Amino acid sequence: MRHAVVTRTAVAVLLGLAATAAEADVRFGALYPFSGQLALLGEESARGLEIAVDEINAAGGVQGEKVVLVRGDAVDNNQAIGEARRLISLERVAAIFGSYSSARSIAASQVAELSGVPYFELGAVADEVTGRGLKFLYRTNPTAEDMGKLAVEMIVGKVAAGLGKKPDELKIGIIYEDSSYGTSVAGHQKKFAAGAKLNVVTAQGYPAATLDMSSLVLDLKRRGVDVVLQTSYLNDSVLFLQQANEAGFKPGAIIGGGGGYSMQPTADAVGHGIIEGVLDTDFTQFLVNTRYTPGIEGFVDAYRKKYNGSPRSGHSLNNYVGAKIILQELNTVKGFTPDTITRAVKGIDVKPGVTAVGYGFKFGANNQNERAAMMGMQWQNGKLVTVYPDEAAVAPMQFRK
Repeated sequence: MRHAVVTRTAVAVLLGLAATAAEADVRFGALYPFSGQLALLGEESARGLEIAVDEINAAGGVQGEKVVLVRGDAVDNNQAIGEARRLISLERVAAIFGSYSSARSIAASQVAELSGVPYFELGAVADEVTGRGLKFLYRTNPTAEDMGKLAVEMIVGKVAAGLGKKPDELKIGIIYEDSSYGTSVAGHQKKFAAGAKLNVVTAQGYPAATLDMSSLVLDLKRRGVDVVLQTSYLNDSVLFLQQANEAGFKPGAIIGGGGGYSMQPTADAVGHGIIEGVLDTDFTQFLVNTRYTPGIEGFVDAYRKKYNGSPRSGHSLNNYVGAKIILQELNTVKGFTPDTITRAVKGIDVKPGVTAVGYGFKFGANNQNERAAMMGMQWQNGKLVTVYPDEAAVAPMQFRK
């Protein structure tokens, strides 16, 4: 009988220890497209978040608690909504990190807003993400406006001279996948191009899942387009570059708007000969002046150790820096209520030039990081190297002879 009493006591102690251990964890959602058409960059983005959490936990966690990530697969907009509801109501996450895709972010963050749960967007660029006046949504990364503005700056400041023309002599063609992402970027490209008095001869959208862009390519060729601006994901980036090559369409410059243009798999799919010289406006990438991006080499080392390979895109880096800044700031408050979390992040004030992405962090209007910025890259010898701005560049911009 005494043995039975001891056993019950031991069980009670073990249960108490388990409860204490459970209380020592704080759960956050990781909501990305882990499957489907956008899975590669969705997974790549999540890897950056995971590395940030690894480093935070190695340093003692947040407020002494271990950070635990709970995944949600935002394979499409409906699934993003359903997974956001599951993470909030069943998994009881303190906040959600995500989501790479603008459309998924817009859908899921509305669920979080209605539930009063903070949502931290680390990678989606569309205007609508932070354009709805949501109280609990914060975006750390640069936006579609930053991307559109930078493309026009590069044309006026570098590309026109490199092609031996004045900026207003160039014929510009804008093409874009027609979701929130592409539409937002293209809208800003048109706006800034008009302000710079550039000659935009066509602006055409298409479905990202299109299987044939030959008619679009031939239209650009017929119009004599000198510079193509394409905002696209992986598959449509590859398709356009391949079909442009097949049609003998060789504009003076192609400037991608992130997405597929910043990915090594795109270069591998089309071949280095085709992608050579193609430009890209996007998040900070890895061949960059490290004096401008302190900590980037440590991130690459951590990535290689964890995933047995090199980063496939700058999305992982941007998610890593954004998440780590937020999680570190949560150590300045006590507790994980929505109001406590949002009060903490409103106090973030990080100057440019001290993070691995180069840009700083301070949330302004509509909870957008007003210090976020993009860079200009170019595919040279099979690698995506930073060429703009000059303080971040590791190579000069090159042009076809």
